Amino acid sequence: MRAASLDRRVRKEATLLVREARAALNTKRSLRGKAGDLETATSEVEKGLSQKDLQRVRHALPALDALVDELVKRAPKSTTRDYVESIGAAVLIALALRAFVIEAFKIPSSSMYPTLEIGDHIFVNKFIYGVRIPYTSTKFFEVRDVERGEIIVFMQPCQPDRDYIKRVVALGGDTVEVRCNVVHVNGKPIPNKLVQGDGCEYQDRSDESTEWFTRQCSRYRETVGGLDYDTYHDEERPAREDRLREVGGLTNGDSKDFPERGVPLKNCSNQRDFESRPAANQQPGKLVETKADVGPTEACVPQLHYVVPDDHVFVMGDNRNNSNDSRYWGSVPVENIKGKALFIWLSYSHWGPFEWSGIRWRRIGNFVH
Repeated sequence: MRAASLDRRVRKEATLLVREARAALNTKRSLRGKAGDLETATSEVEKGLSQKDLQRVRHALPALDALVDELVKRAPKSTTRDYVESIGAAVLIALALRAFVIEAFKIPSSSMYPTLEIGDHIFVNKFIYGVRIPYTSTKFFEVRDVERGEIIVFMQPCQPDRDYIKRVVALGGDTVEVRCNVVHVNGKPIPNKLVQGDGCEYQDRSDESTEWFTRQCSRYRETVGGLDYDTYHDEERPAREDRLREVGGLTNGDSKDFPERGVPLKNCSNQRDFESRPAANQQPGKLVETKADVGPTEACVPQLHYVVPDDHVFVMGDNRNNSNDSRYWGSVPVENIKGKALFIWLSYSHWGPFEWSGIRWRRIGNFVH
């Protein structure tokens, strides 16, 4: 049995070598001057196989094997080629991760203060809400739906070539109303409390300038779905709330109240911004009377709410009085959402090769929530 097995192995190896040698002789123009030797060795093995003379095959096989190794098989790859292939593979893996799993974004404005600051660099999970086919809005393999309170990166519906980052306040079918800085979702105010009044300030910078300047503010803490996060408001809000408690009502609300009576809902179709354009996938939503008869001192009372369209989310910046969000251009179609903010991997106000004083080391590694 052992001898028969060895014979089969010899025949198999000889057949493969002959096939490889013949292919080389038929296709390769140059075999380094040894094509004749290869032809002779190949013919000798072929004759042994055809005559079933395994002794002859065994005798000729080593020479054929050596010639095939020398003339036919590819030369080992060079070190340069190894490096190029390794780098190419790494680039392809990085591009795949960026397209489907995780992507880096830089925060350009103060609209998400105090949660995210200008110069924060964050990673975004692009997988959690569904894998998007690059350069399209088509998604598949969704892990879960977006939830209230989460910070998302999305294609701005009126300017889809620009990415925005905001917090989800309401989902499709929810109602939203903002009165005297208090956000009401489905008729209930989002719990909030004053964290800092006097002394609240932050450094801001316009898109067109590198100069920083100080803004005054008031800081409040909101709670949505068990998630606590801080928001900035104008510095007069605590004083207004003191007056509200004293007199029981206010005649004037806040300039950022939403929606406004007698003012059409803003969306991508009626934006005045020259960069904006209508969005075919954005639904306008609708307004519903909360309270028809509003008294002169009921500016802070819910009176008119907005219904978020299905398959849309209503987003707001945490810097409530300095944020361009759904109050000004409408809800975000779910298909525009790119992913959920994960953590800050780099943060700086300024930096250079020899100037690291602007790096905010305390923020690096913080999770975004």
